[in-house]
Amino acid sequence: MNYTRGGLSLLTGWLPLTLEIVAAVVLLVVVLRSTRGWYLLWLPLAALVGAGVALAIRYEVSADGLTNDPAPVALWIWTGLTAAAVVVVVVGWRGSRWWRRALSVLAVPLALLCVASNLNQWVGYFPTVQEAWGAVTAGPLPDQVTDAQLAAMTTAPARPATGALVGVNIPSTASGFTHREEYVYLPPTWFTGTTKHPALPALMMIGGEFNTPADWIRTGDAMSVVHSWAAAHGGSAPIMVFVDAGGAFNNDTQCVDGPRGNSADHLTGDVRPYVISRFHASAAPANWGIVGWSMGGTCAADLVVMHPELFGTFEDIAGDLGPAVGGKAQTIAQLYGGNAAAWARFDPLTVLTGHARYTDTAGWFENSTTGPGQGRYGGHPGGPPGAYAHHRTAGTGFGGQADPGSQGSNQTQEAAQLCAAMTTDGITCTQHTTPGGHTWQVASTSFSDAFPWLVSRVEGAPAAQA
Repeated sequence: MNYTRGGLSLLTGWLPLTLEIVAAVVLLVVVLRSTRGWYLLWLPLAALVGAGVALAIRYEVSADGLTNDPAPVALWIWTGLTAAAVVVVVVGWRGSRWWRRALSVLAVPLALLCVASNLNQWVGYFPTVQEAWGAVTAGPLPDQVTDAQLAAMTTAPARPATGALVGVNIPSTASGFTHREEYVYLPPTWFTGTTKHPALPALMMIGGEFNTPADWIRTGDAMSVVHSWAAAHGGSAPIMVFVDAGGAFNNDTQCVDGPRGNSADHLTGDVRPYVISRFHASAAPANWGIVGWSMGGTCAADLVVMHPELFGTFEDIAGDLGPAVGGKAQTIAQLYGGNAAAWARFDPLTVLTGHARYTDTAGWFENSTTGPGQGRYGGHPGGPPGAYAHHRTAGTGFGGQADPGSQGSNQTQEAAQLCAAMTTDGITCTQHTTPGGHTWQVASTSFSDAFPWLVSRVEGAPAAQA
């Protein structure tokens, strides 16, 4: 799979490195002064403020449970340098020549760009400049059509070769959840030349903590996988539903109902019925699956365990043992507003202990070999995500045994624990690994790995005409 997809890479190569070199040179020129007082007072002050800001932000991220994965050291270094650059502008302005003032001002956005670059390299959010620009400018997504265009395509004699993607504004009648535009992909076989459509299976796609509904399309490259499959199978593929589990980019709901919004009710009570009603998707739970990465992986496993009457299949890519924003006490306080009963209602291990034996539910766990947050490019010691060979190590079968070769990832251990509990309760599950770290590129490969299995699962039950 080509992660950079022909664009100018933001994850490796000359651009990220050049940005850091330029920023470092500008900062060095700015701080080099000829006065003794500068080195004894103002430069130490800037360094102290920079270190303090970096440590404070690092603490706040940890305290708020914004991520369970350690950030790369370079991210905090450039965070501190950005704050220090601001101090340098203020304290060094008087008495400086015009060119030094200009460089001082320039140093701040350059350092801030380095923060953004390291953050992006940590999670692989924007693989290329072109994709970053498309997201920032809200450019059209691949195969996206308007409602009017979809209506015309529906009754056209020739079906679209790659299907169609349509933006949807799903009413939050059941949940009251405030959300952004979501997306539904309709494969070529959905288009019959009439308004009568086959009751196709569906896969619900959920992204990570900091997300938009389009992440699986833009960054996860999910449509390339689906298009390749459809081309090889006569246009047949599941309906793909790209949902908004957060409601905002930085709202980590963990797909539960609580003070951050009724995300679970939205996905189960708003999205699923809407797709069945408007696009005639099958209503059978065996024909519905959920795929998620990071927070979305936690959501996928949790929602299927909680609702086998709605979903029969899941892929959990680098998810946690259960919905969490830190430790248990912190999670109950922040995610559930102090309601311990709500925590138990959404905790998958607790749900499993009180649930009747599952009869036709299955899951696929996939984690990176290096564990989350390790390494500049997601834990790969020898190069960027785009250099990864396509590789998957199958688990040792059912029963939650960890993969050989897994390098101590907590998420791999948690997947093994969750899979073992599921197996005891009748859920079939396997574990798999992909080289790399906690990045969108690993998520993309993991989805590609599991897609044939996912299709075989959701297409396993007969789908009658709607």
